[in-house]
Amino acid sequence: MDLKNLERRIGVQFHDKELLARAMRHSSFANERQMGALESNERLEFLGDAVLELVTSEFLYEQYPQMEEGDATKMRASIVCEPSLAFCAKEIPLGDYILLGKGEEASGGRLRASITSDALEALIGAIYLDRGFETARDFIHRFILQDLEHKKLFFDSKTILQERVQAAHEGVLHYELVKEEGPDHCKQFTVQALLGERVIGTGSGRTKKVAEQEAAYRALTEEDGRTV
Repeated sequence: MDLKNLERRIGVQFHDKELLARAMRHSSFANERQMGALESNERLEFLGDAVLELVTSEFLYEQYPQMEEGDATKMRASIVCEPSLAFCAKEIPLGDYILLGKGEEASGGRLRASITSDALEALIGAIYLDRGFETARDFIHRFILQDLEHKKLFFDSKTILQERVQAAHEGVLHYELVKEEGPDHCKQFTVQALLGERVIGTGSGRTKKVAEQEAAYRALTEEDGRTV
């Protein structure tokens, strides 16, 4: 696994390379090699989660001075939730660098949201320990807190698309499964979003729900869906 390439992608050079390796070491990998639980990324994930919550809270406090505490809590929860972090990890793409056990690898763990989101938190923890709070904050701002409106559009895409279709009275929005690939433990679904008979977006994912979400997002953002 070329962790030097990961350093280049995230723009952070580690002094302690073992910290970075541990951040990418899933428990299945550590267990398979009898390294012990402490050699997996779980403790770094615990630390990174706390750093992420602090930086996100600070960001919301400074950027939204009129936002009440309850609304800020809800927004923070949506930013640091598993699907959101998995989306951010995919853009790196962090899954390419995670060290997995053979069984987890074979079952498609490299694309599993729970694994990639945990690895992202572990990476934050490792950056914090190796380079300090300011570098960790900068990483979080660049890879998680940047372009929140774009990310919100992705997570709310099905709802937003439905509202636009209803407002325009253009037809009935529905989703159709067009392809299903892979073994049962590692399925990949492809779904089309259709407005009447017209395909307005196509998406794929490990579940039908994720594929539908991406199809709706494509309909909202790509050229053939901008009339929606």
